[in-house]
Amino acid sequence: MKKLNEKKIEVRSMPTLVEQRNNLLEEIEGLLSKSKAETRAFSEEESNRFEAIKKEMAQIDKTLAAEEESRSFEKKSVKKADGVEEQRAFEVAEEKRFLEFVKGDVRALDAASNGSVIPTHIANKIIDKVRELSPIYAKSTIFNVGGDLQFPVYDYTQHSAAYATEFQDLTVSGGAFTNVKLTNFVIGSLAKVSRSLMNRSDFDVLGYIVNAVAKTIADFLERELINGTAGKMTGILSANSVQTATAATLVTDDIIELQMTVPEIYQAGSAFLMHKNTLKSLRKLKDANGQYILNADVTQAFGWSLLGKPVYISESMPNSVATGAKAIAYGDFSGLYVKLAQNVEVQVLNELYAAQHAVGIAAFVEADSKIVEPQKLAVLTVK
Repeated sequence: MKKLNEKKIEVRSMPTLVEQRNNLLEEIEGLLSKSKAETRAFSEEESNRFEAIKKEMAQIDKTLAAEEESRSFEKKSVKKADGVEEQRAFEVAEEKRFLEFVKGDVRALDAASNGSVIPTHIANKIIDKVRELSPIYAKSTIFNVGGDLQFPVYDYTQHSAAYATEFQDLTVSGGAFTNVKLTNFVIGSLAKVSRSLMNRSDFDVLGYIVNAVAKTIADFLERELINGTAGKMTGILSANSVQTATAATLVTDDIIELQMTVPEIYQAGSAFLMHKNTLKSLRKLKDANGQYILNADVTQAFGWSLLGKPVYISESMPNSVATGAKAIAYGDFSGLYVKLAQNVEVQVLNELYAAQHAVGIAAFVEADSKIVEPQKLAVLTVK
């Protein structure tokens, strides 16, 4: 029985190629020595073999040269885009550690987790959620920094230009500079989390804490950013430009006068702000042609536009159009500057609410607000 022809596969390494080249060289020397000893030229067979050896040696030389050249090359490491994956892995580890602390699985956060301070990216989630919940905060000029901030305030509406005549002094007109300082007022927020909910694997504890803390901070901020508190934060209703209504009830002319109080340069980003009860009164107002001045507008966040401008609704605005009430605010709310520190401190109150089978989350943040660009804001007061 014939055996099947087996094809041997030789795996050659670089040293084997060198050895083969040397063997081929020795073979050439043998051919030359033989022809020289016999005093004759190469036979046809020897000539063909000589040419074959030269070609094989040339291929070996190319391979060895390629190996030598490849040693000068360096492998390039592939970096992950901006370290996104590493950053996310770090954030997940921080979130896990924080939740273990909240649930009481660990007694304290280590130094790497910033002690009793919420990890930075969780604090950012809270601040971003505050912006989402409060349109007034979102529309203001925001500084997420710690420490005091001081701004020069200048009312450009008091500044004017004039024709200049040679050899005559230019008449100077302008407002005076004043300074506004944003300091640090501590705002506290307390949220309670049921232990039964925390023990459920399908309950997003971190999301609940972020939403609960952010909602209480947003509610407080919106109230202060509108009304303010004497000696502390300043609100929109403290605007210097106050338009008084002509009667005890609002009329269309009052709304027009209020809108025209703000200089045209700031009209592009302006909006109305009022309580829903004021909105209800305005919905009944008509112009001289019997058309309602308040229009439904699905392109606006609150679904209404008034004289071509968005209408924002807030429960923190005065809830009636009673005599003396500041019923409507109008303008570009970026004229209100807000400083809200990015770091949110948190204390976990495990024992205080133990009898309620709950955990308390006390959060503290530093904030302040002042009107730095007064020409952007105006308020309508009922007569």
